[in-house]
Order: sequence, then structure tokens, then C-alpha cells
Amino acid sequence: MPGKGEAVTRGTEAETEVGGGTGTGGEAAAETQTAARNDESSALALSRGVIVLFAVACAAAVANVYFSQPLLVTIGNDLGMSPALVGSVVTLTHIGYGLGLFFLVPLGDMADRRRLVVAQLLLLVLALAVVAAARTAAVLLVGMAATGLLAVVTQTLVAFAASLAPPAVRGRVVGLVTSGVVIGILLARTVSGLMADLAGWRSVYLASASLTALLALILYRVLPRPGGVSPTALRYGQLLRSTVTLFVRERLLRIRALFGLLIFAAFSTLWSSVALPLSEAPYFLPHSAIGALGLIGIVGALAATVAGRLNDRGLSRRTTGIALALLAASWLPLAFTRSSLWALAVGVILLDLAVQAVHVTNQTLIHALHPDAGSRLIGGYMVFYSVGSATGAIAATSLYTVAGWGAVCALGAAFSFLGLVLWVCTRHSDLR
Repeated sequence: MPGKGEAVTRGTEAETEVGGGTGTGGEAAAETQTAARNDESSALALSRGVIVLFAVACAAAVANVYFSQPLLVTIGNDLGMSPALVGSVVTLTHIGYGLGLFFLVPLGDMADRRRLVVAQLLLLVLALAVVAAARTAAVLLVGMAATGLLAVVTQTLVAFAASLAPPAVRGRVVGLVTSGVVIGILLARTVSGLMADLAGWRSVYLASASLTALLALILYRVLPRPGGVSPTALRYGQLLRSTVTLFVRERLLRIRALFGLLIFAAFSTLWSSVALPLSEAPYFLPHSAIGALGLIGIVGALAATVAGRLNDRGLSRRTTGIALALLAASWLPLAFTRSSLWALAVGVILLDLAVQAVHVTNQTLIHALHPDAGSRLIGGYMVFYSVGSATGAIAATSLYTVAGWGAVCALGAAFSFLGLVLWVCTRHSDLR
């Protein structure tokens, strides 16, 4: 029975990295009940159409966090905002997203995920409508913060998809759904820039609100209704505390969270600053051409879905090491960006492939630790993603101003090599 063998291989690896299982009898019973729910929904999880729907919904939700980045000047001029106040648009959106990861995503372990997803999407529609209709800076900022807070429905969807997938194909499912997240991040700036040029910046948020409402209706009809097994009986406060407890107890979760922080620091180092050298000599590329660079990144993101299949075969540790080596190597061609767009393209593909491969592996492994706590595990892990993204963005843009593109590439390479060193150290300790 291949599925059982693969699950045993993956379970053994997870236990090795954690340093031994520490779950209680209650947790074991909860995992058994969760497995029963998964068996009932396996047909749904294996439907490629439904998995694609999950991916599309993830892409649409997470894109809202990044739409504003190429629109800041236009928004500021329209609403009479100072440069400093305009800059807070991005900051508040990301702060809202970070808060949502900790305070909203864990709700997936205590509430009906189907209703939770639909409710968050409908509230996101309202937040987007507030942004589109904003006539003052205060209203805009409130709407942006709410948009970031509710966009974490993306991670609720990832945890939902992982819980529906049988263990033997969970990595494949997580890989496909997570590819939607990366594609949404990469395409957000391109789409918002083009739409703003055609119909103004408000059209971006009106269109997103319409798409989100449509997705809420479709998901309401398609997502499975809860079975006879109740979610965790923990109260909300206990739920949040248990998220912290999981980090204290599970070594694998801590290691994979650190991987997530480092790879997304490298990812953000590139994507938050690459527009700067491309808008200067010798290229002087327009914003639309720079935004199209995200299309190249999608090639790497899609290619990395193979990481899910490798994880299902019990090769997650090897996949992580190879991907981190590729991430470190990607900065060599990226260093030649000023003299070759081909080198930039190669570097972008390698970097996005590597980040996506590690990210998929991380989420698949940590969800397998405690399937009944999947939302808490993924939400807590993604907090580290947010910290890494913010660190990379702030450091890269500041460093470019004082030291140029070469220093930015050195920074990205440093984050990548730290990830590789962490892998080497934990790999040897796991073999004891």
C-alpha cells in the first residue's frame, strides 16, 4: 500500500526532526477523528477543479495586500496625502495581515471552516468597498488595515485544503494551493498597475471586491459541510495560548518557521527593491514593464509544485536542502542585473522556485504534526513569514540607497546562506 508507506516515511521524518512525539491521548483521539473527516472528503480533495478553485481564491485574497504598492503616488495625489502618510498605507496593510495570522487563522481549528472562509471573504468585500469609496486619508487607512486583516483567509484556505487531502497526496495538494498564493503575490502589482492606468486606482479595489464576492458564493456552494465530528473544544483564549505552546513543544515547527523567515526575507529582498535598478540607467523601464517581471517569477513558482510530490515520497529533507542551495545560487545571476536582463530572468526563476519549494515542504510537514491544529500551526508559521518579508523589504530598500544593487544582492545571499547553514546543522543533529 504506497499511501501508507509514504505516510509512515513522512511521519518518521517529522518525529525525527521534532525529537520524538509528545502528543497526549486527547490529541491522538482528535487526530483520529480528523482522519475520519478527511476520508469522507477525500473525493473532494482529489478533484483538480476544486484544488484549482482553492488556489484561485488564495491568489485573489493575498493579492489585496500588494495591490497598493504601485499605486501609492496616485492615491496620495488623489487624496492629498503626504509622502509619509502614503507610505503608511503599505505598513498598515501588513500590520493588519500579521494580526490576522495570529488572531483569525487559528479560528479554523474551532469553527466550521466553510462558514469561516465565506464570512471572511464577505467581510473582505466590505473592506475593499471602503477602500474604493474612500474620500479621506483616515477612511482609506482604516479600509487598508481591515483589508490586510481579512486577507489572511488565504491561510485558512491552505489549512482547509491540507485537512481535506489524504496524507499520501497532501504535499501535492498543498503545493498546488500554495502556488496560487505565490502567483497572487507576483501578479498583484502588475494587475493593479495596468488597471489603474486604464480606469483609475479605485477600479482595482472595485474589481477585487466583485471577484471576492463571486468566489464567496462559489465556495459556499462547493466547500464541504462539516461532518458529525466537532472541532476542538478549546475556547478562543486557550486556542491562542495553544499556538504559542505548539512552538515551545514542537522542534520541527520552530525549525521550519526559521526556514520560512529566512526564505521570505530573501524573497522580499529581491521583490521590494528590483524596481529600483530597472527604473534607472541603462534600462529606464516603465512601471508596466517592471511589473511584468512577475510573469517570469510565476514560471519558478509553478515549477516548484513538484516539491509537494517529493514530500509525499518522504524526500522533504533532501528537497529542502536542494532548494536552499538553489536559493543561494540565484543571487549570482541576480548580481548581474544591471548588465543583463537575461541574468535577471534566470535569477528570478531560480529564486521563486526555491522559495516555493521550501514553503510547500514547510507547510506540509508542520500540518502533519497535529492535523487537528492545522490552522494554528500554519497561522503561527506564517507570522514568521511576515517578519521575514518585512525585514527583507526594509533592509533592502535602505541598503540600496546607501550602497547600491550589489549590496542588496549580498544581503539576499546572506539570508539564503543562513537558511542553508540552518539546514546543514539541523540535518546532522537529526541523524543522531
